[in-house]
Amino acid sequence: MWASARVAVGLPATRMGRVRRAFSVLVVCAVAAGCAQTKSFQTSRDFAPPQGGSRVLLMPPDIEISELTTAGLEEPNAAWTLAARSSLGVAMADVAAAHDMTLVPYRPREPEAAYDAAHLQTVMLHEAVGGAVLLHKYVEKLSLPTKKDIFDWSLGEGAAPLRSDYDADYALFTYFRESFASSGRVALIVVGAIFGVGVPGGRQVAFASLVDLRTGDIVWFNTLVTGGGDLRTVAGAGTALQSLLGELPL
Repeated sequence: MWASARVAVGLPATRMGRVRRAFSVLVVCAVAAGCAQTKSFQTSRDFAPPQGGSRVLLMPPDIEISELTTAGLEEPNAAWTLAARSSLGVAMADVAAAHDMTLVPYRPREPEAAYDAAHLQTVMLHEAVGGAVLLHKYVEKLSLPTKKDIFDWSLGEGAAPLRSDYDADYALFTYFRESFASSGRVALIVVGAIFGVGVPGGRQVAFASLVDLRTGDIVWFNTLVTGGGDLRTVAGAGTALQSLLGELPL
């Protein structure tokens, strides 16, 4: 289902930088806790979960799998990323069945494009809003006083073209980043442990948002942050999706 989707490209680095900065804080917290962490929010606005059978537009997932070098740099691995995309596609079918929804894959008119030009602005807006949600709802020190006890984030009328072009009720956006320690990094971790110094290894981070295409509201948002996992396998992808999308209100 996701095997043919392409990684989103052309998005401003500053917007994705906001996502990375927020996740860097969340990863530190998760590693310190030593376990996988999820935390979801549902819209404070009027929202009645449908009875079932909703058409959900599955946006191309933003996926990148990297190798963590001895120096702690993340080097993207195209083969691992492709394997993860394929595994997530298989596992996503099980999620759809569990939630009684019809998934509608996003397919741009131009095969080599990540998105149609008519939809790119909406995708960019979602990246910006998603980054803001991560920073201001998940990083306590950066919480906004006016949104402390409510969740009312929206893409506004910009989401309308996705609804009309795909005859969908909702759009599901997902973001995945995962890294695996290289042999040199593993050796460094072992040496660090001997001397009582903690050296971080690989990690898995993700977020998902469900957008009501009739209003543009983000009706549900969840994150997953853990020091382990393997999206390259169907079993690993299924575990991640169950944690990330298990509470999807559909």
